[in-house]
Amino acid sequence: MFDIVMSVIVLAAVALVAGAIAMLRRGNRKQGMLMLLLAAVMVANVAIWLIPTESGDTLADAAASSDD
Repeated sequence: MFDIVMSVIVLAAVALVAGAIAMLRRGNRKQGMLMLLLAAVMVANVAIWLIPTESGDTLADAAASSDD
């Protein structure tokens, strides 16, 4: 289930970037920049969960092992 959630978040971030580009081209600078900011926050959250720590485990692995 976690993999599906991460995939949806990444797809939503890509859609937000595409929408932000469209907004910026139309001259809606404020909404476009906010959409880019949200996409960056979403990608940062995914990176926090999936980038391995020094021990080689990810936070997602640690959360999955603590559920057992």
